[in-house]
Amino acid sequence: MSLTLYALCGADPARPFSPHVWKVAMALAHKGLSAQTVAVGFTDIPGIEAGATKTVPLLKDGETLVSDSFAIARYLEETYPDRPSLFGGPGGLATARLVEGWSQTQIHPLLTPILILDIHAMLAPIDQAYFRESREKRLGRTLEEAAAGAPAAIADLRTRLEPLRHTLRHQPFIGGETPLFADYIVFGALQWARTTSKTEILGADDPVALWFDRCLDLHGALGRSVTAA
Repeated sequence: MSLTLYALCGADPARPFSPHVWKVAMALAHKGLSAQTVAVGFTDIPGIEAGATKTVPLLKDGETLVSDSFAIARYLEETYPDRPSLFGGPGGLATARLVEGWSQTQIHPLLTPILILDIHAMLAPIDQAYFRESREKRLGRTLEEAAAGAPAAIADLRTRLEPLRHTLRHQPFIGGETPLFADYIVFGALQWARTTSKTEILGADDPVALWFDRCLDLHGALGRSVTAA
């Protein structure tokens, strides 16, 4: 068994920050699997495995290549069924799909203006040029104009996290008494913020912040292996 995980980093290769890479890193640890992490910048991605992917994470397991964090989680579940389950059955898989959609449509868009200038600042110069051009084209405005919406985005984000607070009043993790991949999905988003920006998004006593701290301590404190920005 030889696993390789291609992970997006900035100028410092020891600081992976992609929320999707963090989902996979936590999923691998949950399964008790070790992978060699290969740090890549944005402009390195087209050269990975002879152009096998346009995005990371990309997992290589022997000769098998799997991209997309959710597809990787399903691959790990199906390929290593004797190890702890990431979903806890079909219901957990379906729930994770819901959480993925919620995170991608409600959380990530609000984190973008909060983090965008900090992400740009941590990139190597060649990646800074790519990031600015691609993100400004996608957003239809400059990075600075996007970042001006950060205060409103923080307030909106705190409101949109209320469904998670409701869940955490009844159980320590989204998965119940123990975490599942659904937890790692939202963890990845908040770890994205933690590793790229000093901006305070949640109050220290927020139930979501307390849950995030529990997640940081999982799997030998894997989440803390990269210090906060």
